[in-house]
Amino acid sequence: MDISISKLPWWAQLGAFVVLGAVSVYGFYTFYATDVMAEIELKERHLSSLRADINKGVATARRLGEFQAQVGDLERRLDSLKNVLPEQKDVADTLRRIQSLATQSNLSLLRFTPAAQRQQPLYVEVPYQLIADGSYHNLAMFFDRVSKFPRIINVGDISIAAKPRQDPNSTITATLTATTFVLQEAAGRGGRGAPPPAR
Repeated sequence: MDISISKLPWWAQLGAFVVLGAVSVYGFYTFYATDVMAEIELKERHLSSLRADINKGVATARRLGEFQAQVGDLERRLDSLKNVLPEQKDVADTLRRIQSLATQSNLSLLRFTPAAQRQQPLYVEVPYQLIADGSYHNLAMFFDRVSKFPRIINVGDISIAAKPRQDPNSTITATLTATTFVLQEAAGRGGRGAPPPAR
């Protein structure tokens, strides 16, 4: 049976073309355009993400000078804090400093004995047992000078006893523990700032 579109009436021909066009459009959209549109949408999202990252990078680059100034300020503050919490443990230097504070307070140090160190997460506690001779006033002056010293020195375990034979500048004997601190960062690097093991 020979069917030819040209033999159909005009309205049937028009309907056949409309149906054929609709089927073609549906097939194109279903089998090709949908996948392409999904891929385009995915690439647009990726492009938006890249643009956001670029904008963040540009904003960070604009603040680079500010960040460098902050780093410089933090480094200066760290240098000043190293005076308070130094990286090196030096018994002789600590003895000189404490002896100087005692001398300024008219207090005599009879004994200066390093004690066992105590390890902490960020620092090492380095205590020293002291026996001092003087008066209550001199001892108070010593404590005042220690409190104003730039390096951290904690004084504890204080025991004060009156002397049996007294003179105006020597009425008491005080036993106390003076504790200094060393940055653990230096000890962790294993460099020359690492404190020696406690004996």
